[in-house]
Amino acid sequence: MYTVLNSSTDETYHRWDAEAMARCGKRLGVTVEQQSVPASQVMTKALRMASSKSLPDVVQFDASEMPVFAEAGGLVDLRTLGLSTDHVPDGIVDFGSYRGTYYGAARSVNTLALFYNKDVLAEAGVRTPATWDELRQAARELTRGKRYGLALSAGGAEDGVFQFTPFMWSNGGDERELDSPEVVEALDFWKALLKDGSLSRSTVNWTQADVNDQFMAGNAAMMINGPWQVETLNSDPDLDWGIAEIPVPEAGADSVAPLGGAVLTVPRTGDEDRQRMAGRIVACLTGEKEQLTYALNSWMVPADERAAAQWRARVPELDALADQVAAARSRTAQVGAGWPAVSLALQSAFQSALTGQSSEAALKRAQQRATSGN
Repeated sequence: MYTVLNSSTDETYHRWDAEAMARCGKRLGVTVEQQSVPASQVMTKALRMASSKSLPDVVQFDASEMPVFAEAGGLVDLRTLGLSTDHVPDGIVDFGSYRGTYYGAARSVNTLALFYNKDVLAEAGVRTPATWDELRQAARELTRGKRYGLALSAGGAEDGVFQFTPFMWSNGGDERELDSPEVVEALDFWKALLKDGSLSRSTVNWTQADVNDQFMAGNAAMMINGPWQVETLNSDPDLDWGIAEIPVPEAGADSVAPLGGAVLTVPRTGDEDRQRMAGRIVACLTGEKEQLTYALNSWMVPADERAAAQWRARVPELDALADQVAAARSRTAQVGAGWPAVSLALQSAFQSALTGQSSEAALKRAQQRATSGN
């Protein structure tokens, strides 16, 4: 029997994974079972299992955590196990890589987009914004009574950092230099939306789930969010929503959003035969057909370009999301295992800057924290 450690504690996701593992097991002539723990516990459990020499055959890590395990030398290079990246965009290869070595294969990925209420925009005569100026103007015009023009998460957690990266990256900012003028300008743009009254002051406390709740309740005309909200959005038949790429500083610029999701890895167990079979299991689970099935179930975007093309045809309403993924990038590509320190530093900067401190001062402190790790 082969074991996959993952975070599929949700009943629906657990069932989807069980079905996929049964199909792959039958194809490979082995039994594949999953052991699921909450996402926040995968890394600590994997480290404990490594110390007791009881690692599973496959571990599904959040891609932002995978470099920590890779840095410790605990993962096998998937290319040595026969996995190919020929049909995987460079950004998604980076998403599963650490220092140029491909350790994690993604079945699907997610990112962020601009969701908007079609009826509200139409009634106000507002076009879908494509630039920061257009977004600021649209958000002002759409703010009426208890309804804000835009909702986003700037909370002191990874949700807020995930939502800030499109503004930082599309403006030429870099997580290695948090106090650069480009990053300061991006945070100043958030502050301008808040000053205009287009964002709720509660944005500093909101998770992405909170943002979706506000949008569905009619308290926001637009929101920054991801495809994991689609099933919930579709539960309201009266809500006519659309999506677009996240607006950019200037017309013609690339909208660069973060890649999110998990990657399947093969830990070093010392048993090369089992590692080879584990590689075949990962190859099967991340194959074109399995990717498409999983992506259609979960509303995520397939990592494989061939599967993504089929996915676009099946869910044309999410076409803009696929475009956003094509230009998206990994949070850990530049800083690797240093990402958690960068994330914590940015979280503190949001809380400070959006409650009164200057963006420049908040980000100068963030850079110091990210560099020192304190």
